[in-house]
Order: sequence, then C-alpha cells, then structure tokens
Amino acid sequence: MQRTYYLIALTFITVMSTQAQEQTNQQLPYYQIPTAPEKYTAGTVAARTIDALGFRYYWATEGLTEKDLMYKPNKEGRSTEETVDHILGLSKMILKATSLKADDTNTEELTFEQKRKLTLENFKKASTIFKSATNLEEHELVFNEKFKLPFWNAINGPIADAIWHSGQIVVMRRSSGNPMPKGVNVLMGTKN
Repeated sequence: MQRTYYLIALTFITVMSTQAQEQTNQQLPYYQIPTAPEKYTAGTVAARTIDALGFRYYWATEGLTEKDLMYKPNKEGRSTEETVDHILGLSKMILKATSLKADDTNTEELTFEQKRKLTLENFKKASTIFKSATNLEEHELVFNEKFKLPFWNAINGPIADAIWHSGQIVVMRRSSGNPMPKGVNVLMGTKN
C-alpha cells in the first residue's frame, strides 16, 4: 500500500515537472511562429524571415542533452555547442542591423539554456523592429565606423547562415541519437 502511494507521488511529481518545463519553454519566443503581418512590406518580409529562423532554431535546440552538445561530426567540424555559440554571434550581428546595440555579455560563461534564450530574444527583438521598418536601406550591418554593408548582406550573411546552421544542429542531434521533437511543422510554424 505504501509503495502505491510512493508511485502515485512520483508520477505526480514527474507530470508536474514536465508541465513546468513545457510552460517555461512556451515562455521563450518562437515556440510557435507569430501570426503573419497583414501587409507585405520589405520590413515585414525581413521580420518574417527572422521569425522563421527563430522557430527553426527553437525546435532545433529544444531538448538538447549534454551528449548532443558535445557531439562533433569529425575532428575538423564544430560541435553542436560550438554551432550554438556561432548562431548566438549571428543573432547579435542581425540585431546590430536594427541599429540596436547587441548585448556584449561574455557568452563563454553562459549555460546552454542562457545562450539559447539570449539567441531567441535577439531574433525576437530584431523581428519586432523590422516589422515597423519602412526603409531597409537605413539598416546596415555595421562592423565598425569604416566597414558597413547594406541590409542585402544581412540577408545572405548572418540570417541565411543562422538558418543553415540551425539545420546542421538538427542533423547533428539526430546523429547523436536525439532527433528533433515530433510534431514540429515548419510550413505552418506550429508544434502539434
């Protein structure tokens, strides 16, 4: 009888813990892709592209384990964690194109979960600004005062690169034995 109570209590704690984790994850940006803007403008298309990136990155990195993060396809390649770090750097570069100063926190000391959250928040901030942008010529990739590139380079540079690397994470996690969660629909931007 006492064993039954322990099993019930353990089951209850497990269910509550799982629900709490799910609720926390839904509080991060991009559990689902935001509703599409009503109008097509250069800014809303740029924002939607970043939203699609955020959604893909969210699910590519959801539920990664320490084993997944350490996975490296070969000696020369990046590990999954190094790829996560690279995408964080790309998210800062994308955010700079909005004219916002990216957070210069030393990311080497952050946990994976903190890096993931910061990356998703950077994507969300950039998307929000681009949704109301009327002239993308004003949004340059600024490396320093002497080296600036037009927004076109943000598209084929850090935005496309981050999408590419999010796909690499999906492949690496599958190779390390932890495929992406089932029910993610990238066409609709939802999780069933």
